[in-house]
Amino acid sequence: MLTFDRRLMLAGLSAAMAPAPLLAATQKPELLRFGDTRPFSFDGLIARAKKSATQPYIAPQPRAATMLKGINFDTMWKIKFRPDHALYRDGTYPIDFFHLNSLSWEGVRLHAVAGGQAREILYGAGYFDYAGSGVDPKILGDLRFAGFRVMDGKEQKTDWLAFQGASYFRSSGGDGQYGASARGIALNTALATGEEFPRFTEFWLAEHGPVVTVHALLDGPSITGAYKFDAMKNGAGVVTNVTCHLFFRTAISRLGVAPLTSMYWYGENERRKAADWRPEIHDSDGLSLWTGKGERIWRPLVNPPATQTNSFMDNNPKGFGLMQRDREFENYQDDGAFYNRRPGIWVEPKGEWGAGAVQLVEIPTADEIHDNIVAYWRPDGDIAAGTSRSYTYRLYWQDTDPAFPRNLARVAATRVGRGGQVGSNIGDAPKRKFAVDFTGGPLGALEQRYDLKADLWTSQGSFDNPYVVKVVGTNRWRAVFDLNYEGKGPIDLRCAIRMPDGKLLSETWLYQYFP
Repeated sequence: MLTFDRRLMLAGLSAAMAPAPLLAATQKPELLRFGDTRPFSFDGLIARAKKSATQPYIAPQPRAATMLKGINFDTMWKIKFRPDHALYRDGTYPIDFFHLNSLSWEGVRLHAVAGGQAREILYGAGYFDYAGSGVDPKILGDLRFAGFRVMDGKEQKTDWLAFQGASYFRSSGGDGQYGASARGIALNTALATGEEFPRFTEFWLAEHGPVVTVHALLDGPSITGAYKFDAMKNGAGVVTNVTCHLFFRTAISRLGVAPLTSMYWYGENERRKAADWRPEIHDSDGLSLWTGKGERIWRPLVNPPATQTNSFMDNNPKGFGLMQRDREFENYQDDGAFYNRRPGIWVEPKGEWGAGAVQLVEIPTADEIHDNIVAYWRPDGDIAAGTSRSYTYRLYWQDTDPAFPRNLARVAATRVGRGGQVGSNIGDAPKRKFAVDFTGGPLGALEQRYDLKADLWTSQGSFDNPYVVKVVGTNRWRAVFDLNYEGKGPIDLRCAIRMPDGKLLSETWLYQYFP
């Protein structure tokens, strides 16, 4: 089960931080503290991770644990990082550091890299302004950092990439708003044995003009790993190329590669869950899939009555992602969290990943403060102790799924309500009406017609009165149908729009309905 309080952690991205510059002639060396210079390479990091996997795991020991417990959410906001201490502060993207706190107390080691050489950035209380926080830095002792964030320009007013907490990292995408997160790895998610959260224990940071390169060492009771991230901005958002080499101390029941973590409380498809005044509250509204055979699938997220894990079997997937397709402010009415600006995250595998499944884990929630959605690739086959695996993939932090085909319409909204004809008595038989909106692709250019077909499938029950119609005054087309069902479900549904001759016009809508 997920225990990560992502609302507090995301808010903390704009609160307590700490960096230091390096190896740049324009930096003031007296502001920084560095360790000895040592050779560094990715091959060397891989060898170190491999060796660590043959040795017993040593759990991190907190430093100044009592004091850190007092640095709660409110106090975090009051501890300010001094921007003149930023690493590469005269470069394209200065790097600030996060201060340890009660939410992130396991310190990480940070290194600056240039010319194949690395120096550890040593913690110093002088990197932070503690005024008004009530924290006496003299009592904290020799700490480490909680993580770091990459700033946008020398003014350092906003950030666009951050690493903090376990193996979590995130980007603000093209609209400058944090939302869903990525992780280095997921282990045993939603299993009764409990989920394991390996952590990045050390980072090596380098800036190469428009590219920020981050190397990281992963460590946990069951796994070690060596990671390389190359992050850069593009016109649509942020792209991160990821390479990881994983080494297993123990056997793993459920390995999650390229895991994505998000929050979904309710949307237009689950108005029964809308306890808050805002119309919708979610960081992502659906799982998008591009299968190895080329099928495009949209699975709207739900807030289930109990934890649900759905597996979408595949071979060499072309991509998957947790996306926020609804970008309209009026559908959220939130001028603080700005859910309409949250970026989607799309995973593009590189090379052949073989057989396996994209797994979607949905956990019940009654609030927006917890992550309750996880998606990842689970490879087939046993993960045995002493073995290793490597993966390369690209992450896109942006509004839309990249490379979506122009010859298909995409799902725009899912609505569910009372079945039957409006104003009529539907009787005692359970019946629900579904209205699924599609937009774009070949449907965008079509005039109103009444011969398009809703290609439907259900795991139980039957359909009544299916039809497809263009919504008056819009370029959207709507597939409408009633579902007759028995029992409590869940019920799996499938819908796509086709021409009378069977030609596919849309991606496939998948849904899991809980009566």
